[in-house]
Amino acid sequence: MPHADVADRRDYAGAVYGSLLAASVVIGAGPLGSFPRLKLVLLLLCTGVVFWAAHVFARMFGERIMYEPMGVREIRRVCMAEWPIVTAAVPPAAAVAVSPLLGLGPEGTVWLALGVALAGHVGWSTAAAVSSGATGRTLVTAGAANLVLGLLIVLLKVALTH
Repeated sequence: MPHADVADRRDYAGAVYGSLLAASVVIGAGPLGSFPRLKLVLLLLCTGVVFWAAHVFARMFGERIMYEPMGVREIRRVCMAEWPIVTAAVPPAAAVAVSPLLGLGPEGTVWLALGVALAGHVGWSTAAAVSSGATGRTLVTAGAANLVLGLLIVLLKVALTH
């Protein structure tokens, strides 16, 4: 039996990409030492918005403008399709925001945000695999491959800070 209609499927690519982007932002901010949490929250969210805008621009002008004129409806559709890049930055930003309530200092905050971003990355990747109809070995392989990508980010953090 064929998979559900393509229009009925959710596209997880932006969320998968956005969560790994958020992990990279956390890594980049981590070695800076002591930092105001608000700056890291804003850095995560603003980076998500900038990359969202870049993806919208690339899809609208890189793919589509050559083939068909763009109306407001199509622009809105592309903006919404790429929005998960931004929403994937929200959980790590929230983790940074609540870290004082957990008694975490800068290093603990970075590790918490990194863990949340990577959990999102693996979670969104797994959801994408399930949505595409993957089962069994393919599902485990997809989850493991994305876990390896996340672990590479963790190795980068360890290498940069030690």
